Amino acid sequence: MSFSGRRFSTTKDPNSSELSSSIHRLFRSAHEGRRLHAGLDPSRGSTGVVWCTERANEYGFQDNPSDWCNLGQGAPEAGDEIEGSFERPKHIEVSPGAREYGPTAGIKPLRVAIANLYNAHHRRGKESQYSWKNVCVVPGGRSGLIRIAAVLNNAYLGFFIPDYTAYNEMLSLFRNFAAIPTPLSHDDGYHIHPNKIAEEISRGTSVILTSNPRNPTGQVVANPELSQIQDICRDRATLIMDEFYGGYNYKTDCDGTTISAAENVQNILGPEDFIKAIGSCGSYLDGGTNVPFQEAAIPMLEPDKVRKEMQALQTHFKRKRDYVLNRLREIGFKIQHVPDSTFYIWLDLSSLPAEINDGLNFFQKCLEEHVIVVPGELTESQTLSDANKEQAFSSTLILLKDEISSILHAITL
Repeated sequence: MSFSGRRFSTTKDPNSSELSSSIHRLFRSAHEGRRLHAGLDPSRGSTGVVWCTERANEYGFQDNPSDWCNLGQGAPEAGDEIEGSFERPKHIEVSPGAREYGPTAGIKPLRVAIANLYNAHHRRGKESQYSWKNVCVVPGGRSGLIRIAAVLNNAYLGFFIPDYTAYNEMLSLFRNFAAIPTPLSHDDGYHIHPNKIAEEISRGTSVILTSNPRNPTGQVVANPELSQIQDICRDRATLIMDEFYGGYNYKTDCDGTTISAAENVQNILGPEDFIKAIGSCGSYLDGGTNVPFQEAAIPMLEPDKVRKEMQALQTHFKRKRDYVLNRLREIGFKIQHVPDSTFYIWLDLSSLPAEINDGLNFFQKCLEEHVIVVPGELTESQTLSDANKEQAFSSTLILLKDEISSILHAITL
């Protein structure tokens, strides 16, 4: 079954403002009909965020990035400026064993440390505990998702939109399952309700993938709803929770609590046979994680140290969130859904002048001010080469960074 022609827009053809917009026309025609070499598909070259950076490079971003405010990518704060955060290492020791190839599921001492961390933060006082055999270490979040996708059986895989911009492209690479996007409702903040999960399973979906906390809306599914969703999926569907933003939690007064499905379900990190499978497929997908970095990470995973780090991180980013939201309200924006996690704001642009009140045109205007944002359309489109893609939301995505005054300046122009 093919879903390549599935549409979620409210109109069939571009409206007049879109036809007259250069950025809309560029978005629709990205890579269209371009075939440099036989057998290659260049349209797979750009996900939404990368496409935005490529457009920024056309305005000089790559040549002089210090003159820009990049709110388009979730780059980590790599310095030591976060108050209360532990000092980052300046160098690492490379042991003789680290010079060899490492196991593709990760070195055992690190897997033990990760299991202990999850037990301390999410399984305290519970009979079932994780062991190192429930943990697989991967080079990054995308690598982990690709490994999981590689070992899925013939199935319908459901995911929700809006969500992380790379899901569409990543899922389209595999032929062992059919990926089915499901739009969520703007009216309730694109929330994933337990009954929505039950509905997906009832129509044949046996694998469900979602970020939680949610990218890009900044909302989180927490208990008791999270537990209800897991109960609905038990023995009926495989639930894959992408918890990259679990530490950016503002619902518990910045006390260092992280959000994870591990609180409710044994083996959420992975049943042993599943871990063996995704560990093995690392041999032909990515080759495994850098061993010296794994060894260096072990002392950083001491549970009390992680808790203090999360407290500092949450306090720091909540301060940023509150500042930006207050300034946006002062300018005249209505904030319908305050993000309770992550470092995103899903912002309604409908109050802006007509020429910039959609994600792509607002993105274009920001580029002229040396500011990078991510249009909301890119979190919903199936591919950048889909010439029939319509705008589904009058929204754009803003990442909170130190340079937030620049984006506010661009909005007021």
